[in-house]
Amino acid sequence: MRTVRQLLDAKAAEVFAIGPDAPVIDAIRLMAEKRIGAVLVMDGARLAGILSERDYARKIVLQGRSSADTPVRDIMTAQVVSVSLGDSAERCMQIVTERRIRHLPVLEDGEVIGVVSIGDLVKAVIEDQQVELDQLQRYIAS
Repeated sequence: MRTVRQLLDAKAAEVFAIGPDAPVIDAIRLMAEKRIGAVLVMDGARLAGILSERDYARKIVLQGRSSADTPVRDIMTAQVVSVSLGDSAERCMQIVTERRIRHLPVLEDGEVIGVVSIGDLVKAVIEDQQVELDQLQRYIAS
């Protein structure tokens, strides 16, 4: 099974972030522009939280709040679940499944170095299963 390091090596290492005092509308615009489902909330170099489309739907839309007048800090998820470079894709799948989340920031020595999404994990699992299937087919055919 692949490690988080291998997952990050296989994709663009861009991390999109916004400050906690920015209006929510700016975070939503950033997510739309970058075609991502969540953005990290950074207070300087420190990970302060994560803001997802789910946070927006539940805490702005359903509560009738204004995304232009509400700061990100008011609706972000502050208790961020993160992983490290040595964690396996399998472990990450367990986390996203158990916690019902879709994005895992990757930290090394407290510094954000990437984000692994559920899409990255599913892609890795499918690719690994295909390799295993190919190996089994070659074994059976020989």
